[in-house]
Amino acid sequence: MPAPVTVVSGLPRSGTSLAMQMIHAGGMPAVTDGRRTSDDDNPRGYFEFERVKQLRSDKAWLDDAAGKVVKVIHLLLTELPDDRPYRVVFMRRDLREVVKSQSTMLARSGRAGGGLAPERLMAVYEQQLGTVAAWLAARPNFALLDVPYAELVASPAAWVPRINAFLGGTLDEAAMHAAVDPALHRNRA
Repeated sequence: MPAPVTVVSGLPRSGTSLAMQMIHAGGMPAVTDGRRTSDDDNPRGYFEFERVKQLRSDKAWLDDAAGKVVKVIHLLLTELPDDRPYRVVFMRRDLREVVKSQSTMLARSGRAGGGLAPERLMAVYEQQLGTVAAWLAARPNFALLDVPYAELVASPAAWVPRINAFLGGTLDEAAMHAAVDPALHRNRA
């Protein structure tokens, strides 16, 4: 059995970049390409891999992801093939904060949003999260750890050991803890 692929997932603006930073700082190699650089919305970077966006048609890169961590947006989790083990760190954030953070990010970049009212967008996200949770629960090769963003930022000492244990217990917890900057928890509900 190959080493699991560690996947960080969640809604956009739910803390996935923070989770990637923590796990990478702890010593796990990250699958990234550096194309999306840091900015005011993510001053420590996004830790993304462009090929993930083509997961429906391009899965070849997964062979090199065993033993590493990669960010996969929630809607693309269902494109991961069932032929290998995965450990999914799923970031959960108050939907009001997610929508507010997305709106702030779009405004800062000068882009328009999708046109959905915040309440409607939160309902869509709620439905998507339910669908993804049911899909994950039906797959024995996917281990799942839900991590509440606000709790992680407020109390990394409580969450870092849980995340490390879930990922095999070999990461540097002090380095993971140091990657958490509570000042970056903005756009609160």
